[in-house]
Amino acid sequence: MTPDHGSDQGHTEFDALLRARRRAAGLTQAELAGRAGVGVRTVRDLERGRSRPQRTTVELLAKALGLTGRERSDFLGVARGTTADPGTATGPTGVDLPPPPGELIGRDDDVSELVALLGGLDGSMVSLVGLAGVGKTGLALAVAHRAAAVHPAGVAGILVSDVSTPDHVLTAIASVFGVGRAADLAGRLAGAPALLVVDAIERAPDAVAVALRWLASAAPTLRVLATGRHPIGLPGERVWPVAPLEVPPADVEADLDTVAGYPAAALFLARLRQVRRDPLEPDEVGALVGLVRRLGGLPLALELAAARGRVLDLNEILNRYGDRVLDLAGPAQGPAPSGLRSEATREGGASQAPGPARAERAPASTVTVSLRDAVAASYRLLEAEERRALRRLSAFRNRWSVDLAESMLVNDSGGGEDADPVSLLDRLIALGLLSVRGTGPIRFRLLDVVRDFATERAAANGELGRIRRRHAVVFAAVAVRTAPELAGANFPAAVSRLDDVASDLWAALAYSANDDPHTALRLAAGLPRWWRFRGRDVPGRQWLRRLLDDPRTADADLVVRAWAGVGVAQLAAEHGAGADELPTAEAALAEFQRAGDLTGELAARSLLCGLWMATGGTTKRAGTARRRSPWPAGPGGSGT
Repeated sequence: MTPDHGSDQGHTEFDALLRARRRAAGLTQAELAGRAGVGVRTVRDLERGRSRPQRTTVELLAKALGLTGRERSDFLGVARGTTADPGTATGPTGVDLPPPPGELIGRDDDVSELVALLGGLDGSMVSLVGLAGVGKTGLALAVAHRAAAVHPAGVAGILVSDVSTPDHVLTAIASVFGVGRAADLAGRLAGAPALLVVDAIERAPDAVAVALRWLASAAPTLRVLATGRHPIGLPGERVWPVAPLEVPPADVEADLDTVAGYPAAALFLARLRQVRRDPLEPDEVGALVGLVRRLGGLPLALELAAARGRVLDLNEILNRYGDRVLDLAGPAQGPAPSGLRSEATREGGASQAPGPARAERAPASTVTVSLRDAVAASYRLLEAEERRALRRLSAFRNRWSVDLAESMLVNDSGGGEDADPVSLLDRLIALGLLSVRGTGPIRFRLLDVVRDFATERAAANGELGRIRRRHAVVFAAVAVRTAPELAGANFPAAVSRLDDVASDLWAALAYSANDDPHTALRLAAGLPRWWRFRGRDVPGRQWLRRLLDDPRTADADLVVRAWAGVGVAQLAAEHGAGADELPTAEAALAEFQRAGDLTGELAARSLLCGLWMATGGTTKRAGTARRRSPWPAGPGGSGT
């Protein structure tokens, strides 16, 4: 069947309008489909923009939604790709905004959900927050253009400046909607929804808050989509953290088509094509994965790194900048940061009524964009205690949980209360410094650039060593707590928990082996079963042997040394070297006996039985072969 009406533009706008009308009616997709007598898949595909709206279907949906009069004619008009009759319009309409700067990659879901949110009853004020360079402005412009269909009174925007006052902001808003005073906005809108984009609120947050608080009561049909490094802080505000783009996993197949399917890689390749005409060589695909992962999917970082492709290939870019991504910098491109009209008064015009003016900006060649500066701008928004907490959290190498964060934030200075991790993590998420992926406990992760910056600040404050020692203590406790579960019914779950924090376990072990060998020994003694299962018996044995031979651990807890000895012998047996560690296992048994640890003694005796059987029950002592048993002698026996 061929479509009987509808243009591509109407098709792309109708999905947002249908979703907004359904949510305003309080219906699920299934409920709307049932009322209209259509399939739920039809409703789903229309809301996702995957199918063109058919005349009969649209009329059924309008009836099911209870639309009449102007609402019904607008609904049908958008489906046909036409506008409503100008004679019935309530005021000037249209989109007075520039298009998004370049192709918007990897944000389709965000755009659809934000359009639906703004069109619903609870979307009167939405703030897009995140790091500089994460793409907040481009996302806001894309959403504003898509949401025009459900904002018949118009869509416009302003760019906040550092010298803004509430009067400046209100005057600029009135101007972009075609009225002389903010008090006239309600009459201009005539009860119809309109959308205002407010970009860069962090430049004058107090002025923006005062102006928007007044507008909420004076022009209640005006919806606001704001962007900034932090929320505005007004009642009813919906905060939408803008996360970096999805990156390919470390173990992804090194195939360019597969890798390019991930938004971060797609954006990097799109920017690379602007400076390099030659396609990627096969040996560059692995470097592409490593690079976009190291850059954390942050669009600004991806664009700055791709610009190096004019001179370097991807392997060279990764080798040169992989360990110092904060050093990436480049000239800003284009005119005003967002293309929105600025409400800043022109120089010398402060006494005049401020009107919209193009943002004053130095030539692009004199303005440098730096990743370090971008992160520092958000870091400065934190209170002193929040900065201290962020520096501590920078010790994590990958993802972590609320409980692990709480352990890292324990106040070990002897004064004050421990930080509340829940409120802190909420604050970091709201500022775009922290990402959340998945639904399991291990779901929080600092962006690499944020972690690198916080580590730099910790080193500058002279606290990096103390933070890393704390990190080692935390993960030694994880290993000790998990070790008993590595045998029995809980084994799969225990292995999975250690897998989730593997990079932190290795980092903690590497640091504490030099700085705090007692902690390193406690950590390593809890891992042998995990190492055996994951095929790391050789490096695991090497770590344990190094720590047991370190003279600084000679006075370590007897039981810890004994379990480490058992672990060494178990790992040695995995690669056929069990006979070499028989003395270690025997020493472990003796230490368990001295400590009165029956569980450890049983484990050591069982291990020795296995080793004796594997070696024929002999060990060489002082040039003679002796046959021994790890079990106590029976009545009248010697046990040898």
